[in-house]
Amino acid sequence: MKPAPFEYHAASSLDEATQLLSRFGDEAKVIAGGQSLMPLLGFRLARPAHLVDVNGIDALAKIGAADGGLSLGAMVRQRAAERSALVRERCPLLAAALPWIGHPAIRNRGTIGGSLAHADPAAELPAVAVALDATLVARSTRGERQISASEFFAGHFTTALAPDECLVEIRFRAWPGGAGATFEEVSRRHGDFAMVGVAAVVRSGAAGDVADARIVLTGVGGTPVRAHEAEALLRGARAGREAFEAAAERAARDLEPPSDLHATRAYRRHVARVLVRRALERAAARTGSSR
Repeated sequence: MKPAPFEYHAASSLDEATQLLSRFGDEAKVIAGGQSLMPLLGFRLARPAHLVDVNGIDALAKIGAADGGLSLGAMVRQRAAERSALVRERCPLLAAALPWIGHPAIRNRGTIGGSLAHADPAAELPAVAVALDATLVARSTRGERQISASEFFAGHFTTALAPDECLVEIRFRAWPGGAGATFEEVSRRHGDFAMVGVAAVVRSGAAGDVADARIVLTGVGGTPVRAHEAEALLRGARAGREAFEAAAERAARDLEPPSDLHATRAYRRHVARVLVRRALERAAARTGSSR
């Protein structure tokens, strides 16, 4: 199918982009890499009257260090972040998640901000943002607003962004010492949408215990699902298979994932349990604390 008619606007600056969004409101959509939006346009699942192209705004495509952590412009290509030594150093969980996104051709065009703003509940980057308490920065003609990742994702393909706001930056805090991370997912083929994915961070204590843990699942709800009770179960426990199996059971127990043509609810819950245990083991191994 062909997209419904729309008017195209190539913004040359962030001010121009926000002015266009302020002018057109709900009738406008921002286009960056187009890897999510273009299929929606083609199937007429999205019918914006105006497209605001931000590809010409170089200021949105920078990777930088910030307060010991990491700052990514919303226009940073996923492939550029995947290849960045600074990303690997400052945000190992993000570095672990990026290769799971689609295929290299998709990551060459897809942007960090675009994936977050699209808010696909099966996507990898929203889970990373929630696991690491990232801050998402939005800009409009009214000024700048900082939104925590836990408040950014509101539901299926829905975020806290107002119609006149443009996501401009994603900020990750300094990586904690003694922490290891991994991202795991299961799909029918690599590059397909994940049936279930898990972002995990484990921080080791001085005595071989778990000082802190972060567990976030994708594909099991309308937004990334953080397993707070499983995390609490791990804190202070000795890092090892017994603790990780108990946390995995707790993380999966109350999940109500969807059933569809790819997997049943029961299967997704089973996969979630297996992946959480596996992710915790691998994250702990990267701290040097696993037993």
